[in-house]
Amino acid sequence: MSLMSVLTRDEAQTRASLLDVHHYAIALDLTVGDETFDSRTVITFTVRGDHDVADTFVELKPAELRSATLDGQPLDTATLVENRLPLTGLTQGEHELRIDTAMGYSRTGEGMHRFTDPTDGETYAYTQLFMDDVQRVFAAFDQPDLKAVFELEIKAPEGWTVLANGVTTDVGDGTWKATATPLISTYLVAVAAGPWHSVHTEHRGLPFGLHCRRSLAPHLDADADELLDITRACYDRYHEKFEEPYPFDSYDQAFVPEFNAGAMENPGLVTFRDEFVYRSAVTDTERQTRAMVIAHEMAHMWFGDLVTLRWWDDIWLNESFAEYMGYQTLTEASLGGSGGTPPRKWGTDTWTDFGVTRKPWGYDADQRPSTHPVAPEAVDDTASALLNFDGISYAKGASALRQLVAWLGEKDFLAGINTHFTRHKFGNATLADFIDSLAAATERDVHAWADSWLRTTGVDTLTPDITTAPDGTCALTVERDGSRPHRITVGLYDRDLNDEARLTLRRRLELDIPQDPAEPQPLGKRPALLLLNDGDLTYAKVRFDPESFTTVRAALSGLPDPLTRAVVWNALRNAVRDGHLPPTAYLQTARAHLPHETDLALVQGVLAFATTHVAGRYLSAADRPAALATLTDLCRDLIRRTEDGSQPGLRLTAVRHLIDVAAHPDTLSSWLSEGTVPGGPELDPELRWRILGRLAVLGAIDDDVIEAELVQDPSASGQEGAARCRAALPDPESKRRAWEEMFTTDHLSNYLFTATAQGFWQPEQADLVRAYVERYWTDAVAVAARRGPAIAAAAGRWAFPAHAVSPDTLRRGEQCLREADPIPALRRKLVDELDDLARALRVREA
Repeated sequence: MSLMSVLTRDEAQTRASLLDVHHYAIALDLTVGDETFDSRTVITFTVRGDHDVADTFVELKPAELRSATLDGQPLDTATLVENRLPLTGLTQGEHELRIDTAMGYSRTGEGMHRFTDPTDGETYAYTQLFMDDVQRVFAAFDQPDLKAVFELEIKAPEGWTVLANGVTTDVGDGTWKATATPLISTYLVAVAAGPWHSVHTEHRGLPFGLHCRRSLAPHLDADADELLDITRACYDRYHEKFEEPYPFDSYDQAFVPEFNAGAMENPGLVTFRDEFVYRSAVTDTERQTRAMVIAHEMAHMWFGDLVTLRWWDDIWLNESFAEYMGYQTLTEASLGGSGGTPPRKWGTDTWTDFGVTRKPWGYDADQRPSTHPVAPEAVDDTASALLNFDGISYAKGASALRQLVAWLGEKDFLAGINTHFTRHKFGNATLADFIDSLAAATERDVHAWADSWLRTTGVDTLTPDITTAPDGTCALTVERDGSRPHRITVGLYDRDLNDEARLTLRRRLELDIPQDPAEPQPLGKRPALLLLNDGDLTYAKVRFDPESFTTVRAALSGLPDPLTRAVVWNALRNAVRDGHLPPTAYLQTARAHLPHETDLALVQGVLAFATTHVAGRYLSAADRPAALATLTDLCRDLIRRTEDGSQPGLRLTAVRHLIDVAAHPDTLSSWLSEGTVPGGPELDPELRWRILGRLAVLGAIDDDVIEAELVQDPSASGQEGAARCRAALPDPESKRRAWEEMFTTDHLSNYLFTATAQGFWQPEQADLVRAYVERYWTDAVAVAARRGPAIAAAAGRWAFPAHAVSPDTLRRGEQCLREADPIPALRRKLVDELDDLARALRVREA
């Protein structure tokens, strides 16, 4: 990987004070070969009148810079250093810059990613230009506050369709032209080219399209009605909320291969990872997650695309807003119309899913050394900014906005949002601008709220203190470890007189913390369970009083509301991570209550934490077999409970987890040979590869079995499944080959690298891979430096030896951080993984 200078905030501010950028004419030729494409850019810009003569630079990262001219005069191409071409002696007024380059295709999901589908040999190319990858595709003044109009012309091979931010037209000779965009930021330009399978429709006069690889066509067609229903419903709901109409000329959603993120909010052309085109059975919760991503990305059309951050310190303005709005709007859009339309199953309970899957991401991130405020005051450069795409910018920020709405009221919140859109449309805005817009709509002190919620780090902890009077009545004081104000709901639950395993809600009371007045809150007779933050409206860890904790352990599944149960499960999860609850106690609680759970998101979330963290890290190797046996029994209970076929999603979840925790190959081998789980489900490709992956770990299959399966499923997902299985085989030669593939050859795509890494480390194989734990620290640093941020992130997350929970691993990792100088993307992952490892050690000691 060639070197690349990162843009600093100071440089961006200087350049923004100097230039107005008006227009980009970009011509891309994707027909010149497999390794590079041609890119020609014409940029028209103005140097402002308060500068006599100025110097600046344009960014590009070419395979070859053929020529560059400024106002018709050639520039010396040898002055391109790293990714910057100097522009010197600029006078006031209009200028035209022309750049002609060859650019390299990417295999890591950055820049112009090129992919050949192993199923049918068809090739696809698409852009992911986020942060500073624009310069891998065309020359640009690459910062979000230099917005311009973009006109694109793309030459593509015969039989391809080209998609872009605006409507595209085939003008002949394989050339496609896109309509000019309104003013947008460089990182939001998008192209997706290939022999797409497409589904087209219109809604409210706007063309809508869905696109995927041809080999996925039957799977997209099967879900097209659902996907378009979600898209239309969210589009209509946003138009009820927002006074500004949708600002672009079309709405395409392209499901693209080997995509690094969940999706990207390019105006008019949202790109999604194509795992969202389901080729195997999925649960309703997974469909809801896909629906939420659709809603999230559409929210960005206003917040992020119409109004864009000025600099990357305000990335939360994009992501927190879209995250909150995605969950909230999906819930509203799914509820059905006033004419009695039934609720859609894809979005009726989104906040439970948010509570059990997204919030823990935020809580975990906020307790690590790498934590940062939701709105950091200084992000010095783009490399630092890239690290802030984490559980804080998404989950904590969305939680903060949900708390803001609870405190402010939705009417005033939406009024402030609409003021913000009106003031800054097609422009750029900061946190201060956003808070000023909100303050214009309310008497409340939004600035003070922002200071305490958005400029601070860490998770507050709320603990109930219940006092009982001589007459048997009791009162509540909430102790707060932290500094933020919270508006919460407190749930009071009593035992059901007819069924001890059930709890009934006596009442919910609203409470502002710190309490005002400060006297204890009268409760009446003592409840069996007092739950702080019932309804999950704030972002805080909650603890239980001793009597409530006894009730939780005995009757958790008897709580009537899934969102309430999500708050309780999160409290138990946090208690395990903090060393207040033994991991075995969490497993016992799951064993007792999950067999009765009806909410899929809760079952999935609890099983994932129990399997990955509790059995995989928090318990010693000696205790792991008993934990896996407990989880196996729990999954068998769920499978027995679903034999009547009434809950296919729950059954699928139980089957998946039973595969993951199987300690013996017999049952899995039997399912594989029969092609089905007795009573269902039949084994689709995802389940077959999942079983093969576990059988590989257990040493029950060999390379020949993997190759035979790959013949049956040669798809991209099949290639990943095979890579995962090969890396999981418990023999020295398989481990050696997998390690070389990841860290020496540099030919693996981002997805194949991740799949190989996922297979490599297995708790059952600790002795076999012990020597690689030491090799990891040098090899990961080297591959990250060579291959860049996307592979660095994969190496730091998936290739990290998370199973090796020991003081020696921690010591060696900390030494790597001190001495090896890993690139920022890897350093951040290592800091997080090492902190999780240190926490696992503390949990074991506790």
